[in-house]
Amino acid sequence: MTEGIYLVYTRFYMKTAVINLKIDSELKKDVQKIAEDLGFSLSAIISSQLKQLVKTRTFTVDAKPLKPTPYLKKILREAEEDEKKGFVSPTFDNVDDAIAWLDDPDAKYINQI
Repeated sequence: MTEGIYLVYTRFYMKTAVINLKIDSELKKDVQKIAEDLGFSLSAIISSQLKQLVKTRTFTVDAKPLKPTPYLKKILREAEEDEKKGFVSPTFDNVDDAIAWLDDPDAKYINQI
């Protein structure tokens, strides 16, 4: 069963707009609980998302946590092994020195210095 959510958008002396949404009643309960846990009203959450859409002209949906691919897991393991062996760059005080190190074919890793 679906229920309506009534969103009233006000900002100081701006005109008020009402938006009617039809969503699943369980989803509404879940979203209201999350909003409450975060210390926001459901109206504030929806208003924030609408403002972000207007500002960036983009809409992002993140439905599930990201899982690393087998390839990413492999290169992360390799990077950890390289770090243990000392194959890490020296630290830099500025970006110009870092770029110069990257461009230098004779650059040395920490374990080679």
